[in-house]
Amino acid sequence: MTQTASTGTAGPETAGRVRQGVGESAGRPDATLKVTGEFAYSSDLWLEGMVWGVTLRSPHASAWIRSIDIGPALAIQGVLAVLTHEDVPGEKFYGLEHKDQPVLAIDQVRYQGEPVALVAAEHPETARRAAAAIVVDYEVREAVTDPRLATEFVRRQPVRVGDTFEAEVVVTGEYEVGMQDQAFLGPESGLAVPAEDGGVDLYIATQWLHVDRDQLAPCLGLPPEKVRLSLAGVGGAFGAREDLSMQVHACMLALRLDRPVKIVYGREESFFGHVHRHPAWMRYEHGATREGELVYVKAEILLDGGAYCSSSPAVVGNAASLGVGPYEVPNVDIVATGVYTNNPPCGAMRGFGAVQACYAYESQMDKLAAACGLSPVEIRIRNAVSQGSALATGQIIDSPAPLADMLRELAAMPMPPAATSDLLDLPGGVSQTTHGEGVRRGVGYGVGIKNICFSEGFDDYSTARVRAELIGGEPHVTVHTAAAEVGQGLVTIQAQIARTELGIERVTVATADTQVGSAGSSSASRQSYVTGGAVKAACEAVRARFDGLPPALALEKFGPIEETREYRHRPTYPMDPVTGQADSHTQLALCVHRAVVDVDVELGLVKVVELAAVQDVGRILNPLALEGQIHGGSAQGLGLALMEEIQVREGKVLNPSFTDYLIPTILDMPPMRLSILENPDPAAPYGLRGAGEPPTLSSTPAIVAAVRDATGVALTRVPVRPEHLVG
Repeated sequence: MTQTASTGTAGPETAGRVRQGVGESAGRPDATLKVTGEFAYSSDLWLEGMVWGVTLRSPHASAWIRSIDIGPALAIQGVLAVLTHEDVPGEKFYGLEHKDQPVLAIDQVRYQGEPVALVAAEHPETARRAAAAIVVDYEVREAVTDPRLATEFVRRQPVRVGDTFEAEVVVTGEYEVGMQDQAFLGPESGLAVPAEDGGVDLYIATQWLHVDRDQLAPCLGLPPEKVRLSLAGVGGAFGAREDLSMQVHACMLALRLDRPVKIVYGREESFFGHVHRHPAWMRYEHGATREGELVYVKAEILLDGGAYCSSSPAVVGNAASLGVGPYEVPNVDIVATGVYTNNPPCGAMRGFGAVQACYAYESQMDKLAAACGLSPVEIRIRNAVSQGSALATGQIIDSPAPLADMLRELAAMPMPPAATSDLLDLPGGVSQTTHGEGVRRGVGYGVGIKNICFSEGFDDYSTARVRAELIGGEPHVTVHTAAAEVGQGLVTIQAQIARTELGIERVTVATADTQVGSAGSSSASRQSYVTGGAVKAACEAVRARFDGLPPALALEKFGPIEETREYRHRPTYPMDPVTGQADSHTQLALCVHRAVVDVDVELGLVKVVELAAVQDVGRILNPLALEGQIHGGSAQGLGLALMEEIQVREGKVLNPSFTDYLIPTILDMPPMRLSILENPDPAAPYGLRGAGEPPTLSSTPAIVAAVRDATGVALTRVPVRPEHLVG
């Protein structure tokens, strides 16, 4: 069930009302193809004469490499090449923020699954057999797998304000978040094609074409202009495609053989081929008055970054700056730390850094409510931020933030019906494991705040090229950006903006590639903001050249009109390394959830009966797509709350499959009740507010709070497992 409400106005200046413009549920151009199975994903790529690449990976979490014997692999018929680190034509290291990750392991491996060698063969099975035939002499060493014992730091970021750390009511808690996987349905894949100019064309499923290119080119020993990337069909991302996976390996093989090379990971290899959500260990202390007004928050947040840096510094920054949540707290002492271990590398995942902290601070708010004799909703209302409030970093919230009203609206929503006697509606579902005798209902609330766009001084921008012309006597618009469509509906939004700004219904969104300026990453809920802003600016420039004429007459008079524009949001600044004070974020978004659950307290089984959410999105660009984002974010939050965790023991992944790594299915997702508010942000295009990540934050603590309410069990770790409830 979905209910949509809106307040406020933020109408764009348009060149005339057109169908499928901003504010309408414009259809996705790829929808039919995806439903029928005809859509071409990166794994479907094929080219005459192509061969297959396979990666040999380390079975050890930590070891020295004494020798690599590729002879047995080369002896297999059909094998065309076997490459090691000695064959890397350029720089041997790359990295998203720091160049600390080897293209292929040199003298050591730092995590299970680290790439060691590459094989190319005429058939993928031949390549796999050849990779297995390579003999690597490892000297296994003790792995650092407990981040609490780690001594190498990625980043340590304090946030300190005020000097009063005593209060009438004090609650403490220690919390843990497991390692979650992005679990996208399309494993890593791509096709590298050698070019006549000595360069390479790569067709790839990624989140950030230009940063891929800028990491690839030095490793390939090529100038950036000779490494051209085009976006292939992407089967989901959620942060895992921000880092390189098989890109450089496919290009190395293609350039060595002068033949197209395709690499496609299987599901198990995908678990080793991308980063995951950082596991977290957190200790919090909240102090308040007897009336429930926060006096101080202390927190220690430890994040396991795994073997390499990836985006861990930004994750640490988010956890620190948003570590007290959307609450007014005059005194804060937070230290967030990211460390290196020999566990799998961790990096970007939806809501990164803020998700882990949210689970802890929301658990604390429930504890504080109980200690003060207040309801979970009331304690949050009394401390809620609003426009004009200061974050712990000193940054002032300068756009609407109606959190208290959102909480009141959420609490007033109707509750779902009482449990029925239908066995399919009980915990355990279709397996009919319970008959209802031990089932208890619980209700819980969660609030989250998430930064939108890149922060801390990053040069965050997007580029759009817009061309208007007559085709067949009709006005037509082509929009070209490098922004990655990873399933979120970005192609649709770009077309909607072009229709709205130019008053032309026929719009084509060109394939994203590196032949146009960078659009940054499809992450941080930023693309509608920055690429939307760039498309809007380029369209405005085109419209200005219409000289006031209707589009058809203008294009007939002036011919094709093309404009390119860059769009940047307002500047942000790095956090102070001692105090954490800074205007570090561009925009902040709020979402609140209420969860209703049924729990079989004898078997430890949980059924989420309903999720209700209120979210302020500034301005709705596409209602249906927006609802999908909130549903999807809530689903990933449900997964983290109750089922999703990569099991790692001594650095080894125990469950690299969808048989053993469980994600929510349609049977696990409950009905949702939504209220979507529109309180425009005056600094953003159309007043919009990034919407993809906030639901992932607040859904997890709301569900766990509901389970606590039903069982009375403290529950300090997610995901919650049956043994946590009945042990």
